[in-house]
Amino acid sequence: MNTTMRWGGWGDPDRAATLSDSIRGLLGQALGVEAPGAPIPADLPLEPCRIPADVLALLGDVSTSHADRLSHLRGKSTPDLLRIRSGDAADAPDAVARPDSHQGVLDLLAVAVEHRLAVVPFGGGTSVVGGLVADREGFAGVLAVDLSRMSRLVSLDPVSRTATFEPGVRGPEAERLLAEHGFTLGHFPQSFEYATLGGFAATRSSGQSSAGYGRFDELVVALRAATPTGTIEAGRAPRSAAGPDLRQLLLGSEGAFGILTELTVRIRPVPEVRHYEAWTFEDFSEGTAAMRAVAQDGPAPTVLRLSDEYETAIGLSRPGALGSGAGGCQLLIGFEGTADDVAARQSLAADRLRALGGEPLGTGPGDAWAAGRFAAPYLRDALLDAGALVETLETAGFWSTLPTVYETVREALVDALVEQDTPPLVLCHISHVYPTGASLYFTVTAAQGPDPLAQWDAAKRAASDALAAAGATITHHHAIGRDHKPWYADEVGPLGVAVLRAVKSTLDPTGILNPGVLIP
Repeated sequence: MNTTMRWGGWGDPDRAATLSDSIRGLLGQALGVEAPGAPIPADLPLEPCRIPADVLALLGDVSTSHADRLSHLRGKSTPDLLRIRSGDAADAPDAVARPDSHQGVLDLLAVAVEHRLAVVPFGGGTSVVGGLVADREGFAGVLAVDLSRMSRLVSLDPVSRTATFEPGVRGPEAERLLAEHGFTLGHFPQSFEYATLGGFAATRSSGQSSAGYGRFDELVVALRAATPTGTIEAGRAPRSAAGPDLRQLLLGSEGAFGILTELTVRIRPVPEVRHYEAWTFEDFSEGTAAMRAVAQDGPAPTVLRLSDEYETAIGLSRPGALGSGAGGCQLLIGFEGTADDVAARQSLAADRLRALGGEPLGTGPGDAWAAGRFAAPYLRDALLDAGALVETLETAGFWSTLPTVYETVREALVDALVEQDTPPLVLCHISHVYPTGASLYFTVTAAQGPDPLAQWDAAKRAASDALAAAGATITHHHAIGRDHKPWYADEVGPLGVAVLRAVKSTLDPTGILNPGVLIP
């Protein structure tokens, strides 16, 4: 795999997706997609670097090359990519610094404070909520702080089953390093191949195996961060009653409070067996009830996800299965562990799912999902090429409110896009479950209108208003960034906003860290 992210799209250019005839036919017949979208440009002109040469000399390993600045332009949301396709490179940083130590980050922040440089921490560049775009007003320049040189496994404690990493380690490299010692982190979000551990922590990432391994913020037992006012360390034990847990202050902070420089995470032995299988339920309501029963009463799976009728029919829950004709709703359940443990839990789960109305489909769909679970962003690029608008949004709510959230958000998306003469396909799945509730993950596809950025903005605003009105959270695992700030402010309330601003003023009094991100 090419580990250098494609600057104008997702991932490895050699793995770019192509659309099958069936998908092209669906785009035309169901959505009216006719004209191709704007292509990814071969290059984009950039404004000259605004940071003076004498200041650049103080920043250590720093680059102002066209290629480095372009490769740190925004994240990978559909609006980010549409702006690139339109020729807009206005958000490119003026320079890219690559510190190699905690002290190096502290030194860099001191220079940034003195010379009024906005600082954007940069891991894998996979943000989908505008988390890598800094406000420029009032700053002498924007500096991307690329953490790729801080990519070491610092230590491993096999007795406590913890490992300490620097923040720039990417998901696959973390797994490789741990596997050498017989362990795994078990964190596999769709961005896994390119995202970093620091990014997972800074955004409260949730992986596709979260039912078994937990969210990333649940895996972090200790951390260290560099801030403009000094170093903050948190986590001396698995749990503590020593006041509020300051780990939680940095987890999800998106680089607005400090730059994470070290993470100690919980690890587990590499499983002997991985078993994924599929079941079908008559409808989304029946499937959701079965998911809730498993989440609340067991047996605890490693993977549990349910596609609604639309996603099941289209086949996006099973890459390559478009138009399969499968009815009802497909549930995927997976177990990892020792052979005996997996067999026992799988047998108990089968009895429970069958009693709840499920019919087994075997391991084929589960294995197909596991093999293609990181491919969807590549398909997104191909759909944009073809002239389709495709984007995702996610939320979470309690089990009792989930049906209302699902219906109202789906209706809001359909209405907003129908009003623009671009009727959509709206697909949804549940992929992260808890005893008290679950997440909903929507995928939206429509024909691109004359202004696809405005088109999606209207749909996203309508959906965000709907989920907020239904009592759900504005984000379950994509973070706040810039895109979710208005709804985040309402979610935490005026006093909550004041608390966030007070923390910001203590750790970053001059406001250089990711200005415009997270803090309402």
